[in-house]
Amino acid sequence: MSIAQAATDSRHLTLKRLALGLTALGLFANALYMLADPLGWYGAVEGVSDTGPFNPHFVRDIGVAYLTTTILAAVSAWSIRHAFALMSAVTLFLGLHVLLHIWDIAAGRLSLHHLVIDAPGVLGPTLVAALLVWWVRADRA
Repeated sequence: MSIAQAATDSRHLTLKRLALGLTALGLFANALYMLADPLGWYGAVEGVSDTGPFNPHFVRDIGVAYLTTTILAAVSAWSIRHAFALMSAVTLFLGLHVLLHIWDIAAGRLSLHHLVIDAPGVLGPTLVAALLVWWVRADRA
């Protein structure tokens, strides 16, 4: 491997670690908000109140799930060799979350407008995680 190729690989690795770290930070912000202030989170996130009455225990349960994704993403940034498997697990959770929202819309429990409401907070993180899985796929060696 040439010196130029090694430098390029090093920059790519740094960018991947940064992207994984920023993803972990975003997931952590959501988890912390859900765990520390479930009522505030429930009131602040558009569309959440359409899914049922406030239940602090349930919001914290989901906050723990997001804390788990935070840990997986953070370890991915630290150990790029394991990022593919760890971020695949993050993407699985987030993707199933998207499917749940789509199922609720299809079943008539939520309006079709929820696709627009859910795009930034539900679909967006899932797409980011899936892109990161694709990006780190070759780093498993």
